[in-house]
Amino acid sequence: METYVTGDLLETVFAEFPLDRARTGVFGHSMGGHGALTLALRHPDLFRSVSAFAPICSPTRCPWGEKAFSAYLGEDRAAWAEHDAARLIEAGAAKGRFDDILVDQGLADNFLDGQLKPELLKAACAAAGQKLTLRRQEGYDHSYFFMASFIADHVAFHAEKLKG
Repeated sequence: METYVTGDLLETVFAEFPLDRARTGVFGHSMGGHGALTLALRHPDLFRSVSAFAPICSPTRCPWGEKAFSAYLGEDRAAWAEHDAARLIEAGAAKGRFDDILVDQGLADNFLDGQLKPELLKAACAAAGQKLTLRRQEGYDHSYFFMASFIADHVAFHAEKLKG
């Protein structure tokens, strides 16, 4: 997916629409939120803004991530860190590139405690001096309703970051 999004998809979009390559943002939900964060951090030259809904923030430190990374990347945990948003920020990825990262997390999300780990992203950002706006939304879970309730905020966030 990384080469598809950062290569094929972007090239197709720029070929078909009159867009400015310097004004591109990325966001996603859950594993897609994880992807948005890691792609932006790994390719800061391609993205000027990034946000996520209920992302898996540190897959090297949760059961889903350990299972997926073992299957896709093998047992070399050093390779895993290259695909973990919190670990990338800890290592200084994209330092100074993003003036803010927006993350919304529902507090009634049944994956929050065991899988998503936003506290690890928050700690990594604090240690690295990366601004993170982590909004914890009372009463929201991992569903479409959660995303639909806050999507306008994310669109506005990206619009502001991509101006001019």
